[in-house]
Amino acid sequence: MIYQLYQAQVDFVDPWRKMARNTSRLIRAVTPRSPYGIFLRHFGAALEVFGYAGTTHDRPHFGIKTVLVGNEEVAVREEAVFSTPFGTLLRFHKESGRQQPKVLVVAPLSGHFATLLRNTVETLLRDHDVYVTDWHNARDIPLAAGRFGFDEYVEHIIKFLEKLGPRSHVVGVCQPTVAVLAAVSVMAEDHNPATPRSMTLMAGPIDTRRNPTRVNLLAKSKDIHWFEEKMIGIVPWRYKGAGRHVYPGFMQLTAFVSMNLDKHIGAHIRQFRSLATEDYEAANTHRDFYDEYLAVMDLPAEFYLETVERIFMKHELATGELKYRGRRVKPELIKKTFVFTVEGERDDICGLGQTSAALDLCSGLRPLLKRHHVQTGVGHYGVFSGKRWQNEIYPLVREVIQFAV
Repeated sequence: MIYQLYQAQVDFVDPWRKMARNTSRLIRAVTPRSPYGIFLRHFGAALEVFGYAGTTHDRPHFGIKTVLVGNEEVAVREEAVFSTPFGTLLRFHKESGRQQPKVLVVAPLSGHFATLLRNTVETLLRDHDVYVTDWHNARDIPLAAGRFGFDEYVEHIIKFLEKLGPRSHVVGVCQPTVAVLAAVSVMAEDHNPATPRSMTLMAGPIDTRRNPTRVNLLAKSKDIHWFEEKMIGIVPWRYKGAGRHVYPGFMQLTAFVSMNLDKHIGAHIRQFRSLATEDYEAANTHRDFYDEYLAVMDLPAEFYLETVERIFMKHELATGELKYRGRRVKPELIKKTFVFTVEGERDDICGLGQTSAALDLCSGLRPLLKRHHVQTGVGHYGVFSGKRWQNEIYPLVREVIQFAV
């Protein structure tokens, strides 16, 4: 009943949020002509904070229209290269004749849309032909499309890399680092010509036994039946995915928010003050972030449960027990792919050492093809978004890709 209760709450509150947004815009328009300006601005600010505080299931736009390539501003358009019911291989095609290394960015399937990696993609676009895994919202996927578990996730990565072809590169961000390493291991064992030349793994749970975080401890504190009973909902009848069992995106968002509750409360208090004092630049920055952050997507239940059990409870990749389609995944058979791992000093989701564990698993690689970087002063999101990513981490990623071309 958890999804039905959530949906009932959304259906009740949404009209009030819409009314609050409309009223706040009206107040903003008339306030300069009113003798009660201070009171109205505060009232309008409160209405706007309430009006924009709800979750949505609307996929935001990447909105990347141009990118600077060298000294030239180049137009960018999105191009769907390949699609399945569960995901689209999305290319950011640049209107220029330059040949650049192909890079697949594997986005997390963890409650947010791939657009959360907008800054990651935009930065990589300067020097690369960039593709991204644009995962679909499970509540919009009909039951007839079948299941989507960990094996299907890995299979999608392999198919997407095959679409890019030989001499490509892959960047896995956060949760999919495990699946990316599994996919590349399988491709290396099969001597697949599309095996990527480099693999960058950023802030991911390769071995969560190292420096476990609150997220890791939660996964170990319950058995898988608890997660199945408490965390899984059924998509309501009015959506395309009606009847599909899912891990609702709003639950993942709730978990993220609860980890930094004071931070989010403080951000909304500052938003109220910005609106009340007519600091619209700061207010728009806040709204842009939370429009993205509050846009949630549901995960197929089998993928969520298998990830929790196989990666966070049993540590199957780290212990050499992970299987893909019945065959053991063997990272030690990766011989030619440069492996680069990146971690954040202050990451409270993936602790230090969890991602670099991949370098130990890839024991067949020469030291020349391994590299690790710990970025000081950043948390989880700072590894792949923001100024430190753009100015300090990205140059290293670019260097790895150039070396491996």
